Amino acid sequence: MQGLTPSYKLSLISVVILLLGLTSGDVAHGRKKLVSSSDGEPCHKMTVYYHDILYDGTNTANATSAVAAQPTLLSRSVSVNDSYFGEVVVFNDVVTAGHELASEPVARAEGFYFYDNKESPSAWFAFSLVFNSTAHRGTLNLMGADIIAEKTRDISVVGGTGDFFMARGIATLRTDTFEGLYYFRLQMDIKLYECYV
Repeated sequence: MQGLTPSYKLSLISVVILLLGLTSGDVAHGRKKLVSSSDGEPCHKMTVYYHDILYDGTNTANATSAVAAQPTLLSRSVSVNDSYFGEVVVFNDVVTAGHELASEPVARAEGFYFYDNKESPSAWFAFSLVFNSTAHRGTLNLMGADIIAEKTRDISVVGGTGDFFMARGIATLRTDTFEGLYYFRLQMDIKLYECYV
């Protein structure tokens, strides 16, 4: 490197360090990237049930979610059906392997949703599924629009940790049942199209 200017030497060293950093990414976490095959088959799939029990003022022991911000006045002035526009709900909900709330818990859903449509109920979700069982350890991070009037809705799986390190995919939500304003159950069909093994 004799005869090179100091700024050129610094640039050359920076490029070498950058290239080493980019090529050692797979080595750092010790996993191999697995992408689903060309026929669209996911590399991992599961069906779980998300149970939300909203605090109603009397169910302190059983509630798993609570309103953190009330709906805006705009929601009441625009919508006859009360769209709950602006309401924010924070949750730590149980996720089970079967339909029933008493089924085997497989994860906790930790996050929030808010109602984001003035005309009809529609929510936007952002949450982590936290797995801590013999089958799975780690998290899946999900987010997206839940257009409640639709029979099925897709939200994105945008990442994960542990067994789901850097996972990418889709979670198809289907309202399985609801009881008034204070309980609903979603069937979540999760399909991962990018997995690390």
